[in-house]
Amino acid sequence: MKNVRPYASRLFAAVLAASAAIPAMARAENSASFVNKGLVGVGRIPANQRDKFGETFGSGSGMANDPAAWSRDGASYKGTLYLLPDRGYNVAGTVDYHPRLNTLSIILTPTAPGAAPEAGKEQSGVEAKLVDSMLFVDDKGADTTGLDPESGVRAAAGNFPPLPQAANGKIALDDEAIIRMADGTMFVSDEYGPYIYRFSADGHLLSATQPPKALLPMRKGALSFASNNPAPGGSAPDPKDPETGRQNNQGLEGMAMTPDGKFIVAVLQSAARQDGGDSGSTRQNTRAMIYDAADPDHLELVHEYVVPLPVFKDAKGKTTIAAESEIVALSDKTFLMLARDSGNGQGVKGDTSLYRKINIVDLSAATDIAGSDFDAGKAVAPKGVLDPSLTPATLTPFIDLNDEAELGRFGLHNGAPNDKNDLSEKWEAMGLASVLDPKLPDDYFLFVANDNDFLTQDGFQVGATYKADGGADVDTMFQVFQVTLPGLKK
Repeated sequence: MKNVRPYASRLFAAVLAASAAIPAMARAENSASFVNKGLVGVGRIPANQRDKFGETFGSGSGMANDPAAWSRDGASYKGTLYLLPDRGYNVAGTVDYHPRLNTLSIILTPTAPGAAPEAGKEQSGVEAKLVDSMLFVDDKGADTTGLDPESGVRAAAGNFPPLPQAANGKIALDDEAIIRMADGTMFVSDEYGPYIYRFSADGHLLSATQPPKALLPMRKGALSFASNNPAPGGSAPDPKDPETGRQNNQGLEGMAMTPDGKFIVAVLQSAARQDGGDSGSTRQNTRAMIYDAADPDHLELVHEYVVPLPVFKDAKGKTTIAAESEIVALSDKTFLMLARDSGNGQGVKGDTSLYRKINIVDLSAATDIAGSDFDAGKAVAPKGVLDPSLTPATLTPFIDLNDEAELGRFGLHNGAPNDKNDLSEKWEAMGLASVLDPKLPDDYFLFVANDNDFLTQDGFQVGATYKADGGADVDTMFQVFQVTLPGLKK
């Protein structure tokens, strides 16, 4: 969002957790407070929704709000959201799904914080309608694809670095986060690269930003973008995992622009292989990169920090590390980070999630490693143990998506029965919109959406019908929280 200025933050010292009627608060040293006033709206789009190309709609791996379209009319708000799906429906392997951006019209009629929604309308506070879809094409105007790039690399040419390329010759994208600028141009983050791509307003690839060498996936000394998800009949990589760089399917999951429009913050989903990412129990120390966006086609890495991912106990008491799923930048030193567990929720085998939280991440006291040996390949956390010369970012819990009291007010729950009101597994998109109330100048609506993985019993994609395994029929869902973020200017 370019219509707000950054919030200057120091270390966050405390979180006061309370009921829906008493907001949860995170207080900074400078006495300004971030406040979660609670869940105020829920809405759905049916799992079998199809886009204008006749294919199954894939909900939200990334989200962008259009501030210019956001308005208030009495107790309701209306606006436009842009939702970014990822690489398409895949179970046996990836498919030749054409990456795209979906445009939604939104009407929000929020429930007052802590109040009970009107009976029978608990999940109608957000009315979302798919109104358009736009396909992404490469710099030559050719189709892009969600297929695993297997061993494919398009050689560097012109201003472009080497790019992930599928066996069919198309540039491969597993897009995860989006920034939409006022002129309609977009930045899109990717898992395969892990790259930041810039697209024109009509979806043409304009440029690509390669991450530091330490995050590039390498196999046997060569660049290898494969994620070990080949299409049926395709070739699996050798070895299956990169030896260094981002882990399979753990690329740039989170990305956002600072409110002043000067910087882009991008966060790896979990630790790089050499940083402990070769094991689920040691992958805690991921990296946040800060890019100067003055020249949008040549982003400049200016800062980089270690961000410790949240640690929790799974159902068997085993220490587990949550994966980063999305961020919202509040400044170049502070951002909201959504992190979660996996394998639990509606549509998958497990029914009860043990960790889905939005944390406040403060980088102000962390060690800046941009341009250091750590970018050339030195491990920030060998076998998961942080290098003693480094100070990581700090995390403060802010919103618990699994809060049963909040969910229950809107007819939702976390855990059995594993039905349509059990939160689905993947919550991966966030966006802010102003409350537009002069009496509450620091209040915003925080939209959070799931990635339903295209799971439906009435699906159609890449020329074929399909039914998701196990009878899964997962709606796209929106949760909206009212939050206070002091210091942001509308």
